Amino acid sequence: MSQPSQFQQLEKLGEGTYATVYKGRNRSTGTLVALKEINLDSEEGTPSTAIREISLMKDLKHNNIINLYDVIHTENKLTLVFEYLDRDLKKYMDINGNHGALDPQVIKSFMFQLLKGIQFCHQNRVLHRDLKPQNLLTNNKGELKIGDFGLARAFGIPVNTFSSEVVTLWYRAPDVLMGSKNYSTSIDMWSAGCILAEMFIGRPLFPGGSNEDQLHKIFKLMGTPTERTWPGVSQLPNYRANFEMFAPQDLRSVIPTIDVLALSLLTSLLQMVPENRISAAQALQHPWFDEYNQPQLVQQQQYQQTANTVSGVLNPGNLGYDQQAQQHNLQMQQQQQQQQQQQQQQQYQQQGVPVQYNHQPQQGHPNNNQYYQ
Repeated sequence: MSQPSQFQQLEKLGEGTYATVYKGRNRSTGTLVALKEINLDSEEGTPSTAIREISLMKDLKHNNIINLYDVIHTENKLTLVFEYLDRDLKKYMDINGNHGALDPQVIKSFMFQLLKGIQFCHQNRVLHRDLKPQNLLTNNKGELKIGDFGLARAFGIPVNTFSSEVVTLWYRAPDVLMGSKNYSTSIDMWSAGCILAEMFIGRPLFPGGSNEDQLHKIFKLMGTPTERTWPGVSQLPNYRANFEMFAPQDLRSVIPTIDVLALSLLTSLLQMVPENRISAAQALQHPWFDEYNQPQLVQQQQYQQTANTVSGVLNPGNLGYDQQAQQHNLQMQQQQQQQQQQQQQQQYQQQGVPVQYNHQPQQGHPNNNQYYQ
């Protein structure tokens, strides 16, 4: 275990409920670090969040998860020594984005890295439970890493009963908002979908002001759930039979710049029914990430497309088998989604429910509760 004098304290990065975080430097190596200092109460002892964070992170060693180097324990202070990254994703979006919105290629890279980190957590039976842009760290190399495991929990089989008071409101899944305590990895996948949408539009997709308002905003875009669309939803503690009824909208109405493949992934992440949400492992195999998973195949396809364009014969008949299959799968997916929307809209119209809604997300973003707190 290191000694406190081994690290030089440089500047304060943030302050939270139970910890203050400083930028620091290892005196012997010159390496920059983040020093998370937790004052210990003589009566209450070490906060449970710190114990949980330490116990989980010592075993989570992955390129897309922030590295816990060491823990320094003195009589009245506990210091967690983390690797240092330049800024969180929210600050990155503010600095480099177009009104917060990022370049599609940057979004794809960050999303792939986020999903890799989530997959590793889930493979090691850990739920993060608080994924949001402020808890994702980036550096000038284009790397993204998951941080702040203060709310994380280990999970096992059978499904444990957890608290529903988790995840920052804007990134909280509808099943958790309605009081479900029997959740699993799907809680993190909904948050990942919210983050993906936010990188495209530069602002939160569902900026609710309260638990009820958060559900209202989700329902306006995704449709109000019923027993027909979500069997068992009426049994959730916070479900109300008099929820205002909305039909599901096309996500492109609020994310007009999203491409077809990214939209397909987002739709798979933002499934109202938790069991229908795609897993991190499945998401990483999505065709949107083919350039990372099958770089040689993509290069061959791009070369063939270029050759076909030069010869003036770029059409579906010139596409390779894999591309044709991919197009077919996407078309089938879109047709199924359209059919589902039409069925729900017909049902709502029969009930006298308006089916058009122009969603206008609120501007702004809270700047508290960042990772380094």
